[in-house]
Amino acid sequence: MDYEAETREPAIMQSPSKITGASVSSAPDPSRLQGWADLPEGLLHSIIRLLGSFLDLLAFAGSCSSWHAAFTSYPHKSTFRTLLPPLLVRPNIRVSAPHLPSSHDGHKLRTCQVIDPANPNIALRCQIPQETLQKKHFAGFSYGKLICGHRREVLIVDVFTGVRVSPPQLPFSEDSFFYCGMLTAPLTSPNSHLLICAQPNGSSYSCKFSLFDWLVGSDSWSELRLDDARIDQIVDFNGQLIAMDYHQRLYTVSLSPNLGLQEIATVWWDGMSECPFLRPWLVVCGDMLLIVDHYVSFSFGAPVIYKAYCLNMLTNPATWAEVEKLENYTLFVGADVRSPPFSCTSPGRWGGRSNCLYYAHDIQPWSLHGLGDEADAVWDSSNDPELVFKRNWYGRLQPFWVYPSMFYTDGQ
Repeated sequence: MDYEAETREPAIMQSPSKITGASVSSAPDPSRLQGWADLPEGLLHSIIRLLGSFLDLLAFAGSCSSWHAAFTSYPHKSTFRTLLPPLLVRPNIRVSAPHLPSSHDGHKLRTCQVIDPANPNIALRCQIPQETLQKKHFAGFSYGKLICGHRREVLIVDVFTGVRVSPPQLPFSEDSFFYCGMLTAPLTSPNSHLLICAQPNGSSYSCKFSLFDWLVGSDSWSELRLDDARIDQIVDFNGQLIAMDYHQRLYTVSLSPNLGLQEIATVWWDGMSECPFLRPWLVVCGDMLLIVDHYVSFSFGAPVIYKAYCLNMLTNPATWAEVEKLENYTLFVGADVRSPPFSCTSPGRWGGRSNCLYYAHDIQPWSLHGLGDEADAVWDSSNDPELVFKRNWYGRLQPFWVYPSMFYTDGQ
């Protein structure tokens, strides 16, 4: 395992007979068990289901080869993406190194900091190469992978293992700017695609924007020219790819027989003809597809207040309706538009708060915000007053939330 954390004892070293909810009916004769490594796979799967943090899962998977095999074969690893918070990766964090050369020679000592909100005081590490942070343009994150590129080159890097995949070169000669990038499934899944919306910087290219599609393992890209309909975000909602462009218009994305977009007719709330949000973002929250953004508050203690609206696709046209409370859900979002947001349920399970949004920053790990009206707003007076809440496209990689790729491989 390439995940690294401070050494600690696994949280599950207790007598099998005392593990609540674990079935031992099919266990072999205890007199034949030589030790913990001999526990049957069914019992180990019951233990995995009870673990309450990423570090507990990591400790379990790293205990011994048989426990690692049990974790690998566990058929419900994807459920941890809804029950546990994502990990926060903060790139380019300056570190104190008194015994190393100082920064007077022009070199700055920086590192990537990884934080688990369920165990914020235990250090973790990622495996993003420093040269990737310095020389590649950010396109997005998907299934635990960083998607980036430079000129015609595209690179997919596993955030925590460092494993790299290089797709074919993009079909143009100039440098490019990436507006979004996502995988439609894990790289090892059959029929996985990489989607990238990019704009060539050179004036010789006749189209302003293009959506590119690479079938993983193939030797070429498909291209859909977009003219003014630049795609800023694509999400997978109930098996359907939904895209949103710069004007907050929604589309379904088809990959076969040809790459295509079909606009979804929508009606905004309060009879408005267009989205009133400046730079909203989509997030899948349980069985809901939400659009979320903030507005500035001039009369309340919290400087910004976030509101969420849910898309009802059973009507024609589709309609947006305000979600006053997310009840037992909480959301996670980063500052870069290309950084995907996440949701998880039952945050009290790991010490989090319901009906809240965790916003990642570069000058402090995160700020916490209530969702809904002013009565639900949350603001800590100790927050840095220089915090910025406007999502944008940044040249340098910003702090982002990510689930490790190990959570996307059910039973593999």
